[in-house]
Amino acid sequence: MASGEAKSVLFVCLGNICRSPIAEAVFRKLVTDEKVENKWRIDSAATSAYEIGNPPDYRGQTCMKKHGITMSHIARQITKDDFQSFDYILCMDESNLRDLKRKSNQVKDCKAKIELLGTYDPQKQLIIEDPYYVRNSPVSLIKNPVCIVHTGCIYITLLDPTVFL
Repeated sequence: MASGEAKSVLFVCLGNICRSPIAEAVFRKLVTDEKVENKWRIDSAATSAYEIGNPPDYRGQTCMKKHGITMSHIARQITKDDFQSFDYILCMDESNLRDLKRKSNQVKDCKAKIELLGTYDPQKQLIIEDPYYVRNSPVSLIKNPVCIVHTGCIYITLLDPTVFL
């Protein structure tokens, strides 16, 4: 990648209504706060078609609003072009990782580095559990490292965006 060229990251989960749009929104805020937003292209997507066209889950939206983080995503499924155009595709669990690796094998010229987002967690919590099926559970934002905790498990953990630059 040429010096000065923007990097790109796609956050992926099963339905693109919980974990990945929150990761996208939090990471977007981090790069804005670090004043490196011109160096990043950020998006999120699903491995499945279950939620295409839907907004993020109301619990995640409530949490993000509470912490002043803008969230304006509509669920979409990952495309072949995503594998060719993103530098990083960071997913939430092993099922997502298997699906992405299988799909990437069908794409000519896949350039994306496909990994678990948890690989970058300083606490080494590799798997970010899906909170969708947990009813009435609290969601809170904690800083240092920036993460979202959902019923005691790490929901999203993100590093300083300049680590990737």
